Amino acid sequence: MSRLSSLLLAATLLLSLASCADPMIQQQMDARKLQINNEPRGDYFIGRRYYIERTQFWGYIRRPGQSWDSSRLVVINENQKSAPDRLPEMPADGGNAHGYDHNREYRMWGRFTGQTIYDPNSDLFLPEFQLTNYELISPAPGWLFHPKEKSDGKRLLRFEKQEYP
Repeated sequence: MSRLSSLLLAATLLLSLASCADPMIQQQMDARKLQINNEPRGDYFIGRRYYIERTQFWGYIRRPGQSWDSSRLVVINENQKSAPDRLPEMPADGGNAHGYDHNREYRMWGRFTGQTIYDPNSDLFLPEFQLTNYELISPAPGWLFHPKEKSDGKRLLRFEKQEYP
């Protein structure tokens, strides 16, 4: 077998191995899709807190029944209702601090204002969401976009589309 044929065979094997999906991962993704498809529809949003120190964005918001891939990273307007973790960044009593609710999932009421807000610490222009109320759905809902993701508290899990003013 020639060197070129060996390289082509090796490349083909690598590609075929890479395309084989882990059945456990696929089961988790299918279960999440079914869970989202079965969410009751209504005039509310599903929000997932995503905290990165010193940033001003709140997290991801989507409509019920829509995947997290369609969610938007938002800045919360708290003129009518404070965000769930509206606490000091460094509390004097050693209790919960701003961002304590990272990865918690909420049912949220409000609306997108149409405004774009610049967060200088993340260098992102993000949509503003006017919060009017919320309730906790789950304190530990698991992964957000993919079962293998790992949040390090320093960066986002995906590239965020920019909406420049």
